[in-house]
Amino acid sequence: MKRRGKPPFGAKDKKRTHKNFALQAIENSVLHFLFGCDSPASLTDIATAVTGKRTISKDLKLAIAYLFQSKAIIKPGKKHYQIGSAAQLYSGTLHQHPKGFGFVSITKKHGSSPDLDRDVHIPANRISKAMHGDTVLIRVVNVAKNGKAEGAILDVIERGPETIAGFFTRDKKGAFVFPEDTRYPFIIRIDPQTCPDIENGMAVIAKITPPDQPSRTVAGSITEILGPPEHIDVQMRLVTEKFQLPHQFSDATVAEAEKLSDTIPTDEAREDLRDIQLVTIDGETAKDFDDAVCVLRTDTGYRLYVSIADVSYFVKPGSAIDKDAYQRGTSIYFPGRVIPMLPEKLSNNLCSLIPDQDRLAVTAVIDFDNRGNRIGKRFCRSIIRSHKRFTYTTVRQILIDKDPAVISQHTPFLEMLGNASELATLLQRYRTDRGSIGFSIPEPEISLDHEGKIASIKKAERNFAHQLIEEFMLAANEAVAETFTRNHRNSLYRIHELPDFEKVVEFSHFAKTLDLHLPPPENNPQWFGKVLEACKGTPKEYIVNNLLLRTMQQARYSHDNKGHFALAATDYTHFTSPIRRYPDLMVHRELCRFLLTKKQTDTDNIESQNLEAAGIFLSTRERTAVNSEREMNDRLKIIYMEKHLGESFSAIISGVTEFAFFVELDDLFISGSILAEQLTDDYYLYDGKHHRLIGEISRNIYQLGDRITVIATDIDKNKNRVNFKPSLMQ
Repeated sequence: MKRRGKPPFGAKDKKRTHKNFALQAIENSVLHFLFGCDSPASLTDIATAVTGKRTISKDLKLAIAYLFQSKAIIKPGKKHYQIGSAAQLYSGTLHQHPKGFGFVSITKKHGSSPDLDRDVHIPANRISKAMHGDTVLIRVVNVAKNGKAEGAILDVIERGPETIAGFFTRDKKGAFVFPEDTRYPFIIRIDPQTCPDIENGMAVIAKITPPDQPSRTVAGSITEILGPPEHIDVQMRLVTEKFQLPHQFSDATVAEAEKLSDTIPTDEAREDLRDIQLVTIDGETAKDFDDAVCVLRTDTGYRLYVSIADVSYFVKPGSAIDKDAYQRGTSIYFPGRVIPMLPEKLSNNLCSLIPDQDRLAVTAVIDFDNRGNRIGKRFCRSIIRSHKRFTYTTVRQILIDKDPAVISQHTPFLEMLGNASELATLLQRYRTDRGSIGFSIPEPEISLDHEGKIASIKKAERNFAHQLIEEFMLAANEAVAETFTRNHRNSLYRIHELPDFEKVVEFSHFAKTLDLHLPPPENNPQWFGKVLEACKGTPKEYIVNNLLLRTMQQARYSHDNKGHFALAATDYTHFTSPIRRYPDLMVHRELCRFLLTKKQTDTDNIESQNLEAAGIFLSTRERTAVNSEREMNDRLKIIYMEKHLGESFSAIISGVTEFAFFVELDDLFISGSILAEQLTDDYYLYDGKHHRLIGEISRNIYQLGDRITVIATDIDKNKNRVNFKPSLMQ
């Protein structure tokens, strides 16, 4: 039997025919059955499970033969089969598209399946009975040269959430809830007698009963009325439901947190660093302070103290707090709100380095010479006392603005801050010289008033004080990672792998269309730095930074140290934020075990066997957090723009297609589109090579990277996008 397409698992192509899909369906059933077997199964067992008959059909024989030839299954004996090393089975969460297809974000790989760089695409005809949000078992059937993987769902391991957020509607046909998340391909039918007082359009939470077969309508009941969707707190809850963010701690976690003593213990085993002039430097609205720094001058250069809250002392492996923290993976920050990884008693009290309060910490003491080269490092569990809570603004006023009034108020700290400024400058120069890539992409800052309404959207300030803290955190992270590497410790690294060189070449070709003259493309950080330097301060800087960033792979957590491309670092981990990142907590635990034993033993690294799975899971949680924060910002921007329709804004053209071009407002970072058909002053031709639209008669040009003035015309809430028109076309 011939088969079209490449066979999976790297096996030789046997060129099967049109029965390709039917045979793959049988193969998937075989793998599904064997995956659930505790012991090898006979052909008769397989046939009974797959076809319901003991007879072994011709197609089943072909499927088994192909799986065996490709080592997806193996024969431990003469007549029995079991899953083989090349089965390429994974489990993860299905993210379905409204059009029917989906992607699975991998949370676990089975057997010796290789690592995957991206989510697995699932065609609509291979989703089977699965629904958006389900945890599924999949088989990867093909991996393209560019790393894109395609798979098929073998089984639903665990159904997704029973509750769905949506909007209530009552009409002559009955009462319904339309899911707010369009990835659910159905509407929910509600018994009208159970909801007599709910108004049309209200946001609600509905509990559903998943159908046995795909259906356009499912039964459900309303469990909670959220309120009018235009309210910001309702929008936050909708985002929480859409991304299934754990936002309530378990009863066991609440109970454990309440039992925590407010007394900070004095442990003789800890190094007493309370006399070191450690300070915290954070934003004005920060509530948790997990890092404190101090820089002293030495005979050979500088000594940097980076003290991080010792969360590992309070959060023990296997405790209820620990389990909840792991499932969250990270704290999630919305404008004016936060979904914390840890209960407030820890994040805002016991593990927060509050000024003039004794606190437990893990401290990195790092020595540098006068050129910023690291010449020594050591670590200790410590007891510290923050001597001052600084804000980025205050530090900027002292170090950059040289504000006399502010300086006079902080005389005891001027020498230390001066040392910190000198060292941070040296460290930044050192990183730049070695090739660390310095992207310059501004971010929005959304401020709320006392009523929770949007007060302003503006460019988030980033000054030297931010850079100072960033340099010290990077230095501590690298020092810890290098310690793990040199001492062969098993831990999570923060890795950033090389970009796909084909994407780098594509970008280089694209840059030529923007009249940027770049050196020949190379897949190293130094080349990226040259590109960013070439466009720095030019109108093309924003576009180039964004497009160059898209050539990059996503940074992730892994037990396998592959270095960090963007930082040009051979060893890097996350050590500095255990209050809000679970990987940092794992790193703290391993560092403390190392300090205790100074050698590797069988019982020393108790988490080593779970590191691979943890890296995959925590990377997924991080991506979920980033996406939810981005979505919340987009929703608030839409609410903000509804009150500014008809107004003019300065914008940059961020994309051009045959049918439209896209813009982003300069000061508000709000994206939108202008349809080509709205350009009524001329007929516009699409020049794809140069990413522009050209007026046939006027020769007017709309090109990627151009700055224009636009007028907001209307809102597309389904896409969280504003529609614009050029201001010259009123």
